[in-house]
Amino acid sequence: MSPAPLESQGLKPLELADKQAINAFLRAHPPQTSELTFTNLFMWRGYYRPVWRVWGEYLLIWAQPPGHEAFALPPIGPGDLTPACRELCRVLEQAGAAPSIQRVGADLLERISPEAFAASLDRDQSDYVYLSAELIALAGNRFHGKKNHLNKFRKAYPGHEYRPLDAGLVAQVLAMQQDWCTLKDCASDVSLANEDQAIYEALSNFEALDFVGGAILVEGRVEAFSLGEALNPGTAVIHIEKANPALAGLYAAINQRFAAEAWAGHTYINREQDLGLTGLRGAKESYNPHHLVDKYTLTPR
Repeated sequence: MSPAPLESQGLKPLELADKQAINAFLRAHPPQTSELTFTNLFMWRGYYRPVWRVWGEYLLIWAQPPGHEAFALPPIGPGDLTPACRELCRVLEQAGAAPSIQRVGADLLERISPEAFAASLDRDQSDYVYLSAELIALAGNRFHGKKNHLNKFRKAYPGHEYRPLDAGLVAQVLAMQQDWCTLKDCASDVSLANEDQAIYEALSNFEALDFVGGAILVEGRVEAFSLGEALNPGTAVIHIEKANPALAGLYAAINQRFAAEAWAGHTYINREQDLGLTGLRGAKESYNPHHLVDKYTLTPR
Protein backbone atom coordinates (compact mmCIF):
# COMPACT_ATOMS: atom_id res chain seq x y z
CA MET A 1 0.00 0.00 0.00
CA SER A 2 1.45 3.39 -1.00
CA PRO A 3 1.90 6.16 1.60
CA ALA A 4 -1.04 8.53 2.15
CA PRO A 5 -0.12 12.19 2.83
CA LEU A 6 -1.17 13.46 6.24
CA GLU A 7 -3.64 15.96 4.79
CA SER A 8 -5.41 13.17 2.90
CA GLN A 9 -6.11 11.22 6.09
CA GLY A 10 -8.86 13.44 7.44
CA LEU A 11 -6.41 15.72 9.23
CA LYS A 12 -6.94 19.45 9.35
CA PRO A 13 -4.18 22.02 8.76
CA LEU A 14 -4.08 24.32 11.77
CA GLU A 15 -5.80 27.68 11.25
CA LEU A 16 -6.77 30.63 13.42
CA ALA A 17 -10.38 29.43 13.42
CA ASP A 18 -9.23 26.30 15.31
CA LYS A 19 -8.20 28.24 18.42
CA GLN A 20 -11.34 27.60 20.46
CA ALA A 21 -11.40 23.86 19.77
CA ILE A 22 -7.72 23.34 20.56
CA ASN A 23 -7.75 25.59 23.62
CA ALA A 24 -10.64 23.59 25.05
CA PHE A 25 -8.35 20.55 25.25
CA LEU A 26 -5.42 22.56 26.62
CA ARG A 27 -7.56 24.17 29.34
CA ALA A 28 -8.87 20.77 30.40
CA HIS A 29 -5.36 19.28 30.41
CA PRO A 30 -2.90 22.14 31.12
CA PRO A 31 0.48 21.43 29.54
CA GLN A 32 3.94 21.59 31.08
CA THR A 33 5.88 21.83 27.80
CA SER A 34 6.31 25.05 25.86
CA GLU A 35 5.13 23.68 22.48
CA LEU A 36 1.59 22.96 23.59
CA THR A 37 -0.13 26.32 23.28
CA PHE A 38 -2.29 27.41 20.40
CA THR A 39 -0.23 30.57 19.94
CA ASN A 40 2.99 28.58 19.61
CA LEU A 41 1.47 26.10 17.18
CA PHE A 42 -0.06 28.91 15.12
CA MET A 43 2.92 31.24 14.92
CA TRP A 44 5.24 28.40 13.84
CA ARG A 45 2.78 26.80 11.45
CA GLY A 46 4.66 28.06 8.39
CA TYR A 47 7.59 25.85 9.35
CA TYR A 48 6.08 22.89 11.21
CA ARG A 49 2.92 22.70 9.07
CA PRO A 50 0.83 21.16 11.88
CA VAL A 51 -2.26 19.11 11.17
CA TRP A 52 -4.69 17.85 13.77
CA ARG A 53 -7.83 15.90 14.55
CA VAL A 54 -9.95 14.91 17.52
CA TRP A 55 -9.82 11.18 18.19
CA GLY A 56 -12.35 10.21 20.84
CA GLU A 57 -11.39 12.17 23.97
CA TYR A 58 -7.97 13.13 22.60
CA LEU A 59 -6.45 15.94 20.60
CA LEU A 60 -3.87 14.58 18.15
CA ILE A 61 -1.33 16.80 16.37
CA TRP A 62 1.29 15.99 13.75
CA ALA A 63 4.11 18.18 12.40
CA GLN A 64 5.81 17.97 9.02
CA PRO A 65 8.73 20.45 8.83
CA PRO A 66 10.38 20.74 5.40
CA GLY A 67 13.44 18.58 4.97
CA HIS A 68 12.55 16.43 7.97
CA GLU A 69 10.37 13.40 8.51
CA ALA A 70 6.91 14.03 9.88
CA PHE A 71 6.41 13.35 13.59
CA ALA A 72 3.68 13.53 16.19
CA LEU A 73 3.36 15.71 19.25
CA PRO A 74 2.10 14.04 22.43
CA PRO A 75 -1.65 13.44 22.64
CA ILE A 76 -3.75 15.71 24.86
CA GLY A 77 -6.50 14.04 26.83
CA PRO A 78 -7.39 12.06 29.96
CA GLY A 79 -5.98 8.91 31.54
CA ASP A 80 -3.89 6.34 29.73
CA LEU A 81 -2.39 7.92 26.62
CA THR A 82 -1.08 4.67 25.12
CA PRO A 83 -3.98 4.04 22.68
CA ALA A 84 -3.77 7.63 21.42
CA CYS A 85 -0.03 7.23 20.93
CA ARG A 86 -0.65 4.12 18.86
CA GLU A 87 -3.08 6.08 16.68
CA LEU A 88 -0.53 8.88 16.21
CA CYS A 89 2.01 6.33 15.03
CA ARG A 90 -0.46 4.50 12.80
CA VAL A 91 -1.16 7.71 10.89
CA LEU A 92 2.56 8.41 10.49
CA GLU A 93 3.14 4.93 9.10
CA GLN A 94 0.24 5.41 6.66
CA ALA A 95 2.04 8.56 5.49
CA GLY A 96 5.27 6.63 4.96
CA ALA A 97 7.03 8.22 7.95
CA ALA A 98 8.80 6.43 10.77
CA PRO A 99 6.51 6.36 13.83
CA SER A 100 7.86 8.92 16.30
CA ILE A 101 6.22 11.02 19.02
CA GLN A 102 8.43 13.94 20.01
CA ARG A 103 8.55 16.64 22.73
CA VAL A 104 6.83 14.34 25.24
CA GLY A 105 7.03 15.86 28.71
CA ALA A 106 7.94 13.75 31.73
CA ASP A 107 4.44 14.27 33.14
CA LEU A 108 2.87 12.68 30.06
CA LEU A 109 5.47 9.93 29.88
CA GLU A 110 4.10 8.55 33.14
CA ARG A 111 0.77 7.96 31.38
CA ILE A 112 2.18 5.93 28.48
CA SER A 113 2.97 2.22 28.71
CA PRO A 114 6.74 1.56 28.77
CA GLU A 115 5.99 -1.90 27.38
CA ALA A 116 4.43 -0.31 24.29
CA PHE A 117 6.85 2.58 23.71
CA ALA A 118 10.56 3.14 24.19
CA ALA A 119 11.52 6.60 25.43
CA SER A 120 14.77 8.48 24.84
CA LEU A 121 15.61 11.81 26.48
CA ASP A 122 15.91 14.74 24.05
CA ARG A 123 18.02 17.11 26.16
CA ASP A 124 18.20 19.75 23.43
CA GLN A 125 14.42 20.20 23.65
CA SER A 126 14.11 20.29 27.45
CA ASP A 127 12.54 23.52 28.71
CA TYR A 128 14.25 25.81 31.23
CA VAL A 129 11.94 26.87 34.05
CA TYR A 130 12.71 29.70 36.50
CA LEU A 131 11.15 31.13 39.63
CA SER A 132 9.48 34.34 38.50
CA ALA A 133 10.31 36.02 41.82
CA GLU A 134 14.02 35.40 41.18
CA LEU A 135 13.92 36.79 37.64
CA ILE A 136 12.21 39.90 38.99
CA ALA A 137 14.39 40.55 42.06
CA LEU A 138 17.76 39.36 40.68
CA ALA A 139 18.90 39.19 44.28
CA GLY A 140 22.01 37.58 45.74
CA ASN A 141 25.35 36.45 44.39
CA ARG A 142 23.82 34.07 41.84
CA PHE A 143 22.32 37.04 39.97
CA HIS A 144 25.05 39.59 40.67
CA GLY A 145 26.15 39.76 37.03
CA LYS A 146 22.59 40.11 35.73
CA LYS A 147 21.83 42.88 38.21
CA ASN A 148 24.96 44.71 37.08
CA HIS A 149 23.87 44.48 33.44
CA LEU A 150 20.42 45.78 34.37
CA ASN A 151 21.82 48.68 36.40
CA LYS A 152 24.21 49.57 33.58
CA PHE A 153 21.30 49.89 31.18
CA ARG A 154 19.23 51.92 33.65
CA LYS A 155 22.12 54.31 34.25
CA ALA A 156 22.91 54.76 30.56
CA TYR A 157 19.26 55.25 29.51
CA PRO A 158 17.40 56.83 32.46
CA GLY A 159 14.60 58.05 30.19
CA HIS A 160 13.71 54.62 28.81
CA GLU A 161 10.08 53.54 28.89
CA TYR A 162 8.42 50.13 29.31
CA ARG A 163 5.07 49.67 27.57
CA PRO A 164 2.75 46.67 27.43
CA LEU A 165 2.17 45.54 23.86
CA ASP A 166 -1.03 46.86 22.32
CA ALA A 167 -2.36 47.16 18.79
CA GLY A 168 -0.86 50.61 18.43
CA LEU A 169 2.62 49.36 19.26
CA VAL A 170 2.65 46.32 16.96
CA ALA A 171 3.93 48.21 13.91
CA GLN A 172 6.87 49.60 15.89
CA VAL A 173 7.74 46.16 17.22
CA LEU A 174 7.62 44.72 13.71
CA ALA A 175 9.94 47.50 12.56
CA MET A 176 12.38 46.69 15.37
CA GLN A 177 12.29 43.01 14.40
CA GLN A 178 13.04 43.96 10.80
CA ASP A 179 16.03 46.00 11.95
CA TRP A 180 17.23 43.11 14.13
CA CYS A 181 16.95 40.73 11.18
CA THR A 182 18.90 43.09 8.95
CA LEU A 183 21.63 43.25 11.58
CA LYS A 184 21.72 39.46 12.02
CA ASP A 185 21.25 38.73 8.28
CA CYS A 186 18.22 36.50 8.81
CA ALA A 187 17.93 35.92 5.09
CA SER A 188 21.09 33.81 5.11
CA ASP A 189 20.18 31.80 8.22
CA VAL A 190 17.26 29.38 7.83
CA SER A 191 16.51 29.17 11.55
CA LEU A 192 16.47 32.96 11.96
CA ALA A 193 14.31 33.32 8.85
CA ASN A 194 11.81 30.80 10.24
CA GLU A 195 11.77 32.63 13.57
CA ASP A 196 11.26 35.95 11.79
CA GLN A 197 8.22 34.51 10.02
CA ALA A 198 6.88 33.16 13.32
CA ILE A 199 7.23 36.58 14.96
CA TYR A 200 5.46 38.20 12.03
CA GLU A 201 2.58 35.71 12.31
CA ALA A 202 2.24 36.31 16.05
CA LEU A 203 2.35 40.10 15.85
CA SER A 204 0.12 40.31 12.77
CA ASN A 205 -2.53 38.33 14.66
CA PHE A 206 -1.93 39.95 18.05
CA GLU A 207 -5.56 40.82 18.76
CA ALA A 208 -6.82 37.34 17.81
CA LEU A 209 -4.28 35.35 19.83
CA ASP A 210 -3.93 35.01 23.60
CA PHE A 211 -0.36 36.10 24.20
CA VAL A 212 0.80 39.32 25.83
CA GLY A 213 3.90 41.35 25.17
CA GLY A 214 6.03 44.16 26.43
CA ALA A 215 8.52 46.55 24.89
CA ILE A 216 11.25 48.91 26.04
CA LEU A 217 11.48 52.20 24.21
CA VAL A 218 14.55 54.42 24.20
CA GLU A 219 13.99 57.96 22.97
CA GLY A 220 10.57 56.85 21.74
CA ARG A 221 11.88 53.97 19.65
CA VAL A 222 11.24 50.27 20.37
CA GLU A 223 14.61 48.70 21.13
CA ALA A 224 13.50 45.47 22.84
CA PHE A 225 10.39 43.34 23.07
CA SER A 226 9.18 40.07 24.53
CA LEU A 227 6.13 37.88 23.85
CA GLY A 228 4.64 35.29 26.20
CA GLU A 229 1.49 33.75 27.59
CA ALA A 230 0.12 31.62 30.40
CA LEU A 231 1.14 27.99 29.85
CA ASN A 232 -0.75 26.58 32.83
CA PRO A 233 -2.17 28.12 36.03
CA GLY A 234 1.23 28.40 37.72
CA THR A 235 3.55 28.92 34.77
CA ALA A 236 4.06 31.51 32.03
CA VAL A 237 6.02 30.76 28.88
CA ILE A 238 8.20 33.25 27.03
CA HIS A 239 8.13 32.56 23.30
CA ILE A 240 10.22 35.45 21.98
CA GLU A 241 12.70 37.94 23.40
CA LYS A 242 14.64 40.41 21.22
CA ALA A 243 16.81 43.41 22.02
CA ASN A 244 19.14 45.76 20.20
CA PRO A 245 22.57 44.29 21.03
CA ALA A 246 24.17 47.72 20.72
CA LEU A 247 22.48 48.86 23.94
CA ALA A 248 24.44 47.29 26.80
CA GLY A 249 22.27 45.59 29.41
CA LEU A 250 19.09 45.77 27.34
CA TYR A 251 18.53 42.01 27.25
CA ALA A 252 18.73 41.91 31.04
CA ALA A 253 16.32 44.84 31.19
CA ILE A 254 13.59 43.37 28.98
CA ASN A 255 13.91 40.01 30.72
CA GLN A 256 13.48 41.53 34.19
CA ARG A 257 10.83 44.10 33.31
CA PHE A 258 8.59 41.76 31.33
CA ALA A 259 8.71 39.26 34.20
CA ALA A 260 7.83 41.99 36.70
CA GLU A 261 5.07 43.62 34.67
CA ALA A 262 3.40 40.57 33.15
CA TRP A 263 4.22 37.47 35.20
CA ALA A 264 4.59 38.39 38.88
CA GLY A 265 1.37 36.45 39.54
CA HIS A 266 2.84 33.20 38.19
CA THR A 267 5.19 31.06 40.25
CA TYR A 268 7.30 29.91 37.30
CA ILE A 269 8.46 31.22 33.95
CA ASN A 270 9.27 28.70 31.22
CA ARG A 271 11.83 30.13 28.77
CA GLU A 272 11.74 27.21 26.34
CA GLN A 273 14.63 25.06 25.12
CA ASP A 274 18.22 25.66 24.00
CA LEU A 275 18.06 23.48 20.84
CA GLY A 276 21.53 22.17 21.64
CA LEU A 277 23.11 25.55 20.77
CA THR A 278 26.11 26.19 23.00
CA GLY A 279 25.62 29.94 23.29
CA LEU A 280 21.91 29.65 23.96
CA ARG A 281 22.47 26.93 26.56
CA GLY A 282 24.98 29.12 28.38
CA ALA A 283 22.60 32.08 28.32
CA LYS A 284 19.73 30.06 29.74
CA GLU A 285 21.88 28.43 32.41
CA SER A 286 23.23 31.85 33.44
CA TYR A 287 19.79 32.77 34.79
CA ASN A 288 19.88 29.86 37.27
CA PRO A 289 16.90 27.72 36.25
CA HIS A 290 14.84 26.22 39.04
CA HIS A 291 14.37 23.02 37.03
CA LEU A 292 14.18 21.59 33.55
CA VAL A 293 11.06 20.11 31.99
CA ASP A 294 12.60 17.06 30.36
CA LYS A 295 11.19 15.92 27.03
CA TYR A 296 11.41 12.54 25.36
CA THR A 297 11.02 10.96 21.95
CA LEU A 298 8.84 7.84 21.87
CA THR A 299 9.03 5.01 19.37
CA PRO A 300 6.88 1.85 19.32
CA ARG A 301 8.55 -1.29 20.68
